Amino acid sequence: MTSEERRAFITAHTRLLPVPHAPEIALHVADEATALWQKTEDELGEIGLPPPFWAFAWAGGQALARYILDRPDIVRGRRVLDFASGSGLVAIAAARAGAAEVCATEIDAFAIDAIAVNAAANGVEITALEGDWIDRDEGWDVVLAGDVSYERDMSARVTHWLASLNRRGATVLLGDPGRSYLARDRLEKIAEYRIPVSRDLEDMEIKKTGVWRFREVG
Repeated sequence: MTSEERRAFITAHTRLLPVPHAPEIALHVADEATALWQKTEDELGEIGLPPPFWAFAWAGGQALARYILDRPDIVRGRRVLDFASGSGLVAIAAARAGAAEVCATEIDAFAIDAIAVNAAANGVEITALEGDWIDRDEGWDVVLAGDVSYERDMSARVTHWLASLNRRGATVLLGDPGRSYLARDRLEKIAEYRIPVSRDLEDMEIKKTGVWRFREVG
């Protein structure tokens, strides 16, 4: 499937709507999670296609986007990485807040195209990079990661990598509603929000969601 075909699928099966906790930003999102999951399987018919995580404004991403929009000095004039960007929400927030350069990484080609579609809808420029970027360091000043602690092995690997970026001086922030594999023993919560979410995706309609940074080791 070509990028053009993926973008056509994205726009056909989503609606451009303001993000509940960051209404300055609009995203192409699915009305119903299960319906889009099924359409992805039925219409595309590609074995091993990742779930359409790109079609939702997840709680951690909303919290991180809100935090950045309210504190633009964190990213203004700086090089920013939004890791596992999904819809591109956090990357868009960084660009809107005045970042000099924003890169968004994803392992899913559909997400890469969703990021491009959403960036265009919000009038910002984002470099979307496909692939596994864990353990890489391109000298970013700020590294942002929303909702990356949902699976044990990945969470451990990501935490180790983000901690190394933090040690060398990058500003590293995570957005997370307290998922099972969040490394709480290494992090401290610096902000908390009540984020509206879909019951199709979460176990409640409002999730208390934190913005986290690594603890100082002294």
